[in-house]
Amino acid sequence: MRAAGLVFLAGMIAMPVLANDTAAVLTTGGLEFVTHGEIAMASEELFISRDEIRVVYTFRNDGTEDHDILVAFPMPDIEPDHFSPVAFPTGPADNLFEFETTFNGEPVAATLHEYAYAAGVDRTKLVRQLGLPIVPISQEAIDATDALDAETIRTLLRLGMVVPDEFDAGEGWEMHHWPAWTYRATYTWEATFPAGETVTVEHRYKPSVGGTTGVAFLGEPYEGYDPAAEYRRKYCTDDAFVAAVRKTLANPDEPWSAPFFESWISYILTTGGNWAGGGIEKFRLVVDKGSPDNLVSFCGDGVTRIGPTTFEMVKENYWPRQELDILILERHDGFE
Repeated sequence: MRAAGLVFLAGMIAMPVLANDTAAVLTTGGLEFVTHGEIAMASEELFISRDEIRVVYTFRNDGTEDHDILVAFPMPDIEPDHFSPVAFPTGPADNLFEFETTFNGEPVAATLHEYAYAAGVDRTKLVRQLGLPIVPISQEAIDATDALDAETIRTLLRLGMVVPDEFDAGEGWEMHHWPAWTYRATYTWEATFPAGETVTVEHRYKPSVGGTTGVAFLGEPYEGYDPAAEYRRKYCTDDAFVAAVRKTLANPDEPWSAPFFESWISYILTTGGNWAGGGIEKFRLVVDKGSPDNLVSFCGDGVTRIGPTTFEMVKENYWPRQELDILILERHDGFE
């Protein structure tokens, strides 16, 4: 975890969604996560790569009665970026993350709850009233938003729900407006936890991957923002990691000439503290950087290499305090 220490895996290694199960109750304001005192998370096996998230949990009911619980699985926020090549999930509109789950080996039909937020305010109702697709990165949402009348666009601009884009495509200057609200999603289902028994829950889905077309953290501070400091805080990029990247610059004076592009993956770990005992009895994280030529950095403690592209962290009685953020530098195909 970010607060626990540092992992630098460069050369030899060379990483929002992405979330822990948590008991939940549905309220009129959305999902409210609650602690359950008799259900313990006995173990969690978490695998993270750019292409897939896999999680296998075992839960134990330490009580004397069966418990019927609504279980929730929050996905990472999707904040649209219409001006850079971010690899968002591309699943169908009703299952964007291609989420699958099983309970004791049997498939579960999870319910998807979707929300639209802008400037920290829930604007789901307004998006629905306007007949807009709630996933802002979909082409349907982009086309529908841009087709809105001028008065509605002014309202959405004021609320921070659209972003203007003016350009000349060869036929004079054009003004367009793209959806800018944040998409939040949570899957829920009801499950029975038998008294004194252990059950297994397994998930797999496509992560939401952000990124850049170059290496951003080598840049100089600007307008009060220091990219190097931000990356040290979020991904634990230490001096050795930065030095290793600088050695690859095609032009030492041009920080964007490194032969990599960034991929960012975030995983919600802190809901793992919502179980009996307040934590995860046995936790195992495996991060796959994808290629031996890639670099990876994330905050962790006791991380070891277990394969050409994979790294492992194992903990007991683990109480997550912060979310997990992973930086993968992917070697560009145009470089040798």
